[in-house]
Amino acid sequence: MIYEDDKVIVFNKPSGLAVQGGGGIDRSLDELLAAFARSNGKRPRLVHRLDRGTSGVVVTARTQPAAAFLSEEFAARRTEKVYLALVRGVLPPEDSGTLNTLLVKVEEGGRPRMIAAKSGRKGAQAATTHWRILARNGDAALVEARPETGRMHQIRAHLSIAGMPIVGDWLYGMGAESAPRLMLHARRLAIRHPDGDVMHFEAPVPKDFAALVSELGLQSGL
Repeated sequence: MIYEDDKVIVFNKPSGLAVQGGGGIDRSLDELLAAFARSNGKRPRLVHRLDRGTSGVVVTARTQPAAAFLSEEFAARRTEKVYLALVRGVLPPEDSGTLNTLLVKVEEGGRPRMIAAKSGRKGAQAATTHWRILARNGDAALVEARPETGRMHQIRAHLSIAGMPIVGDWLYGMGAESAPRLMLHARRLAIRHPDGDVMHFEAPVPKDFAALVSELGLQSGL
């Protein structure tokens, strides 16, 4: 746990833990929230999601009014999200930029994924991700990603389309042999609290993430 008060609980979710349950998922953060239920039996509510393989900051709400408020903050894009991604591929010569490729959800092999879409395609969604290379070594880099929009798999899809897929991302170009898990970490989140003040939360970099960053000679970026 990162933070707790009477309206909000913020967690540092480990990679591999699903946020919500579903087919083939036997353990999720949503189920674990039962341990934080109040005396009336009402447990905290999810207000946003992280992919199962992504680690880092997850915000939950203790009350229905707080959940409605926080959900609207995410929907209205009034939050600031900062991720760290370990990538490999054909790195751009620039150290920063913005990806605006339209994305559309498709089903491949029974699994949903996002692909690049042309303007006018049915279901195409606008998506914007700002990126900055914090350290590079050969074909590997530590990238800071700041998504403006919140599309499914947005950072994963955008970085893959840009030619630098995330290490450990079997769905978007880097197979499981590249790392035992998806090397994407939700490092920081700034969001307005239901009481009015903007709060800043940060999740420390996981040990396995930091170890691979060091192994690839990118530790100067942390």
